[in-house]
Amino acid sequence: TARGEEEDKIKGLNIGANDYVVKPYSIKELLARIRANLRINKNLSTPEVMSFESIRIDIARHTVSYDGSNISLGPIEYKLLYFLMSAPRQVFSRKQLLDRVWESNTEIETRTVDVHIGRLRKSLKEVSNKNLIRTIRGFGYSLDSVD
Repeated sequence: TARGEEEDKIKGLNIGANDYVVKPYSIKELLARIRANLRINKNLSTPEVMSFESIRIDIARHTVSYDGSNISLGPIEYKLLYFLMSAPRQVFSRKQLLDRVWESNTEIETRTVDVHIGRLRKSLKEVSNKNLIRTIRGFGYSLDSVD
């Protein structure tokens, strides 16, 4: 960017930028910054397996199980569970779930989240006999051992 003032840099970094390059810049500097960011991201690899209580997601195999019993999930339910398991017991609003799971800019009703959470909850309850998704009325959901 041509905006090189300190406040512009701070604003860019505060709204989510990992780096800030000011014009004019050299190609050597730009390539060095890219290589540095690639090294950082390489070290932040995704875990091969995620688990919470007795739920296990094998990311490489794209499978979900509870106490060794496989659970068949649709793609949206899988993404919902993956996201909820990334921060168990943390409460996520419907909007947060829409933004992270659906990843599209199309207008989707927040009620859609409720429908897919219902499907996920049912699939988990069939193998666990527990309600593992907690509803926070008027706000959203969390992965938690409710029962």
